[in-house]
Amino acid sequence: MKLNDNFTLRTVRKKLLIVSKLAGILLILSYILSTKLEVDPDVSFAIWLVFVTVIVLGVDFLMERFISKPVSKLNQTARNMSKLDFSMPCTITANDEFGELAVSLNSMADNLQQTLAKLEAANVRLERDVEQERRLLAERKDLVDHLSHEMKTPLGVIRAYAEGLQDETDENKKQRYSTIIIAETERMGNMITTLLDLSALETGACRLSPERFDFVEFLETVAGRLLVDTPDADYILQYELPGHSAYIDADKARMEQVLNNLLINAKKNVQPGGILKLCLTEQTGVLHFSIYNQGPVILQEDLSKIWTKFYRNGSSKYSGSGLGLAIVAQILSMQNLDYGVKNLSDGVWFYFSIPTVK
Repeated sequence: MKLNDNFTLRTVRKKLLIVSKLAGILLILSYILSTKLEVDPDVSFAIWLVFVTVIVLGVDFLMERFISKPVSKLNQTARNMSKLDFSMPCTITANDEFGELAVSLNSMADNLQQTLAKLEAANVRLERDVEQERRLLAERKDLVDHLSHEMKTPLGVIRAYAEGLQDETDENKKQRYSTIIIAETERMGNMITTLLDLSALETGACRLSPERFDFVEFLETVAGRLLVDTPDADYILQYELPGHSAYIDADKARMEQVLNNLLINAKKNVQPGGILKLCLTEQTGVLHFSIYNQGPVILQEDLSKIWTKFYRNGSSKYSGSGLGLAIVAQILSMQNLDYGVKNLSDGVWFYFSIPTVK
């Protein structure tokens, strides 16, 4: 042990010992001094009493500074910590046990605050995971309900015609029954494939692969295949396309799905001999695509439902799986693109917008 450790004030115990010894010495000196004065004994006692009062007040001041105030601050900090309030750290700067305790309390408060923050973040993630699991369960149940409902019709048709094949002797009818059974089987297969594709997009299992390509040329190719090169077209095709190239950065295969579904939807819903108008314009670095089909409008209360799975507009002749527009909405939403549908006076207008790139 170093010699100067005996004279340091770095412990509360040593501070108390020094204060008590000084108080005792001062009391003795004050008594001696007051008795040596050549004054009346009562005056001498009064002088000594003043000395005693001053010493007591001095000791009380030192005790408050060394013990009472630090203990009060430590108690307040501990009380705040018990309420999980870490906004006011302990401000004791004394170089003794109270100072060390204040440093330890502040350190513990920081560690607790960090731990609580991590715990809160973990709870938020857990809540998200639970909510996502709950949502997936609800979607799975909804999927099973819809799928079982959608499968009833083709399965019923297949069973009816299969039973008819057993007793049918006419070869022409057998051939027709077989054709119907194959068509219904393909319909179910396409529905399941499309539904799995949509589920992969919704759950994030399938991600987009953007690439740069000319959307004008791309649209001409897709529209030419679906709207122009069809021998049974019973509509008046009108189109408006830019006379120059316009490049976008998007998943080419998925955008082909979007165009396919929108064009097929318009083609199936256009009235016989009606107008089917395809339009692509560019304004301030954004391509605006739209497809209009003349025919029955969609009920106003059903406009927001057409993007959901298995929805079919009762006023139209659309006979698909009810998944095409749901896939369109999912792909466009994944790219944060604006899209929508509007009723016009004599038809329906679908649209979306996508920014161009250099």
